[in-house]
Amino acid sequence: MRILVTGAAGFIGHHLCLRFCRDAHSVVGIDNLNDYYSPALKEARLARMDGISGFRFQRMDICDEDAVFTLFARERFTHVVHMAAQAGVRYSLEKPSAYARSNLYGFTVILEACRRNGIEHLLFASSSSVYGMNARLPFSAEAGADHPVSLYAATKRSNELCAHSYSSLFGLPVTGLRFFTVYGPWGRPDMALFIFTRAILEGRPIQLFNMGRQRRDFTYIDDAADAAAALPALPPRPDAALRLPTCSGPPDATPAADTPDPPARTGEPDPSRSTAPFRIYNIGAGCPTPLAELVAALEDSLGRRAVVELQPRRPGDVDDTWADCAPLRDAIAFAPRTSLKEGVAAFVAWYKEYYGKRG
Repeated sequence: MRILVTGAAGFIGHHLCLRFCRDAHSVVGIDNLNDYYSPALKEARLARMDGISGFRFQRMDICDEDAVFTLFARERFTHVVHMAAQAGVRYSLEKPSAYARSNLYGFTVILEACRRNGIEHLLFASSSSVYGMNARLPFSAEAGADHPVSLYAATKRSNELCAHSYSSLFGLPVTGLRFFTVYGPWGRPDMALFIFTRAILEGRPIQLFNMGRQRRDFTYIDDAADAAAALPALPPRPDAALRLPTCSGPPDATPAADTPDPPARTGEPDPSRSTAPFRIYNIGAGCPTPLAELVAALEDSLGRRAVVELQPRRPGDVDDTWADCAPLRDAIAFAPRTSLKEGVAAFVAWYKEYYGKRG
C-alpha cells in the first residue's frame, strides 16, 4: 500500500506510521506541528522515524487545500489514514474556531482529495465522545450518537456524517474509528494519565471529577494501533441486502393479492451496515474502569501516594465510556492484550526516561 497518514507527529498517528512501515508499506506522513501542546514532543516522535525505510515526512496543514491536492496528485496514494484533528474536550470550550477549522474544514479537504484521486480506502479517527448523553452501555456503533455534549464531540460526529455522504455519493470506501481513551508511551500531555503522573511526582493534588465516579474504557496504544493498522486492507462493501425494493408499477397501482409486503422500516439507521461502502468501529478495551483504579495503578508504578481532590462534573464530560467491540472482533479477531496495570507501568517507565533526559 501507498499510505498517507495525517497527524503523523501525533500520538496515535505516530504509532500507526511505525506499524505500517514495519509491514513494509510506503508511508508519507504530514502534520502541521501546531502548539496545542509542546511541539518538542511531536518532533521527538518524528525523530524516532529517522532512518526507517519507507517513511517520509512533510510539514503540512490539512487546511491548505492547494498543498493537499498537489500532494495527492504527486504521490498517488492507495490508502489514507486520517488522524489529524484538533483534539481535547476542554480546549473546545476555549477556542472553538480551532475545531471548526481543523476538524470540519480540514476534514472536508481530505474527503475531497480522496474523491478526486480514487482512494481505495479512507480511515479516519472519530472518538468515543460522540456517544455523549447515550446512557445505554456498552456503547454500540449501531446505536444513536446524536447528543454530543462538547463541541469536540460534535465535530467528530459531523466527520462521520460527512464521510458517509461522500461514501454514498461517490462510492468511496470509508471506515470511521471511534477510539476510547487511548493511553501509553508518547501520549498527549492533556490526557488524565499524563496530568496525574506529573502532579504525583511533583507532590501536587490530582482532581477527580464527578466526585470520582467516572469510568473510562482505557485502551493501550499498542492494542489500538494494532487494530487500526489491520483495517486498511478491509475496505467496507455496500450491503445490498439493505436496499429497499423499487416499485415497478405506477404510484397508484393496486398490488396483486399475492404481492408480499415491503420490509418495514424500523428503528434508527445502523451506521455499521450502511448501503454505502461505509463502516464504523469502536476501538477500546471493552472494560469500563473507575478512575480510582487508574490512580492506584499509577501509585504502584510511581511508588508514591496521590493526594486526591474530588470535584463536581465538568461541562462536556460524560460519566462512563464502555466500548462494544464485537464487530471489530468479528472483523479482525481483535483482542486487547495489555492490562491497565501493565499499560500504566509502561507509560511511567517512558515518562521517567523521556523527561529525565530533559531535566
